[in-house]
Amino acid sequence: MGAVTSCIVFIQTGSLTLALLAVLAVSAVLGLVHGVLCVTLRANQVVSGLAMTLFGTGLSAYLGKPVSGQPLPGAVPKLDLPSLQGIPVIGPLFGHLDLFTYLSFALVLALHLFIHRTSWGLSLRAVGDNPATADVMGIPVLGLRYACIVIGTMMIGLAGADLLLVYTPAWNEGMTAGRGWIAVALIIFARWNPVRALVCAYFFGALDTLGLRIQLTGIEIPSYFLKMIPYLVTVAVLMFLGWRSRGKPSGAPEALGLPYIREQRF
Repeated sequence: MGAVTSCIVFIQTGSLTLALLAVLAVSAVLGLVHGVLCVTLRANQVVSGLAMTLFGTGLSAYLGKPVSGQPLPGAVPKLDLPSLQGIPVIGPLFGHLDLFTYLSFALVLALHLFIHRTSWGLSLRAVGDNPATADVMGIPVLGLRYACIVIGTMMIGLAGADLLLVYTPAWNEGMTAGRGWIAVALIIFARWNPVRALVCAYFFGALDTLGLRIQLTGIEIPSYFLKMIPYLVTVAVLMFLGWRSRGKPSGAPEALGLPYIREQRF
């Protein structure tokens, strides 16, 4: 939904700011719906997540028909950082990137500091590991869960906007190509650590562009196989992690995916 929302609003208004605000608003509403289902109604989170995914896929396909294939060149301009461009290696890598890339660095740093350096971050971890104890301590368990769901869906929406406005500047049905599922695997791979997740994200991003690079070299490899590379690596990584972490804690919050019923705290 983030991709199609940003496309429609940007075409109608020509404003990147309005497009991003619309993405955040739509994503927040979808997050609230998911929150009501999982937090308040205590529905199975996997089933609810799949239902929301299918709903978003179908709705975006319907809404995106009028704007399908319309190019959006220059929607997000590159930013120059002269202070970095003169530094060998670092300059070419980080001195001329788009807004979303710099934003990803800032968000990961902010999230890491929030989780590990603030009292609210400690409360968040307590809610994830032992919501009953957190509730006894006066931490608003349900409120924090709602907040995390809504903020998470807003970040997902921004990822969709980035995919459309920067990576593939034209809307087409199915353009995400299952990248969201790679993101789910990526979180497991990173063991729920924001900094490791950033590194893993750019690693899988590099794999995603590897196919294009190979095609440019003239090596004759079927394009369908090249598109499979990120997904094959994802499966291989998950198999390796499953084998390596047998009998070891996964790093996931202990209450992940479990509804909290206050009346059954003890």
